[in-house]
Amino acid sequence: MNSISNNIIRQILLLATVIIIGVILFYELKTFIPAFLGAYTLYVLLRGYMMKLINRGWKKQLAVIFLMFTSFLVILLPIFLVANMLTGKLSFAISHSTEIFATIESYLRSLETRYNFSILNGDTFKKLTDLGTQNITKILGATFNTLTTLVMMYFILYFMLMESMAMEMRLRYWMPLKRENIEWIGKELNMLVYSNAIGIPLIALAQGLVALVGYLILGVSEPMFWFAITCVAAMLPIVGAAIVYVPLGLVFFANNLPGKGIIMLLYGFLIIGTVDNVFRFWLQKKIGDVHPLITVFGVIIGINMFGFVGLIFGPILISIFVLLTKVYANEFEINRRTRVKKSEEE
Repeated sequence: MNSISNNIIRQILLLATVIIIGVILFYELKTFIPAFLGAYTLYVLLRGYMMKLINRGWKKQLAVIFLMFTSFLVILLPIFLVANMLTGKLSFAISHSTEIFATIESYLRSLETRYNFSILNGDTFKKLTDLGTQNITKILGATFNTLTTLVMMYFILYFMLMESMAMEMRLRYWMPLKRENIEWIGKELNMLVYSNAIGIPLIALAQGLVALVGYLILGVSEPMFWFAITCVAAMLPIVGAAIVYVPLGLVFFANNLPGKGIIMLLYGFLIIGTVDNVFRFWLQKKIGDVHPLITVFGVIIGINMFGFVGLIFGPILISIFVLLTKVYANEFEINRRTRVKKSEEE
């Protein structure tokens, strides 16, 4: 009878202890996951600039403070301004959602009566309105709107930038993987961050700017508000900016402006919708792109976990999961072993 060595028993006990403590820490600190992800995202974006400033003779602490302040002005401040503008408008829409959806339903019923066809039954329309209100409420509950998360994010970022070289060396040393897989993980994670943190907002901004041109030409009231709404909606999977320009087209029809309504819908589907495909193709060539299915499920999971910021971090989490499964297969040569086994059997 084979006995288990004391060394293996000690390893199992130690590993079990580490896992249990890790699970406890993760559960207690899970509210700070967005702060950590945000800090890591900014670290990847700012690391190159950090090295350039240090090579030019800047003191490390001064360079870190300068980059953190600049990132706040360039990245976060515009987000806060847009969020502040949208929060007031959308909060009003949510508080008066019953009247708004009643108006929309009344207009759809008039179309049904006029053209003798059914658009939505009562249950379907109620489900859609409830779903829309719930999703808007989730988006308004953005994790990054809380001061605590923002302070914690920059707190983590400060130490990541100050100890960047030492941190990376320790990670390489302690990661139980081959050197080639460690380098592969680093390159892939950087690509994922650039693709999501830069690519998704960039595509959304492009769609918003193109939509703004149409809004100005057609005389949409408060075009800047609808521009901001379009940018946010463009980051949502499947429906995207259509949840903005389709209702605007219906509003034109409701106001007895069928010509502008038709133009709005055509401009939305043919021009605004095409921008997404064109810029995504360009993005694939420049910095890589995430598979659409990863984006769809990542956004759904991310919004449920993190609020609005989950639009960015949800796809990153799923992409990391897929990457780690590939690394596992490569690390233990699962694919090659399977092929060798099949060839031997043949």
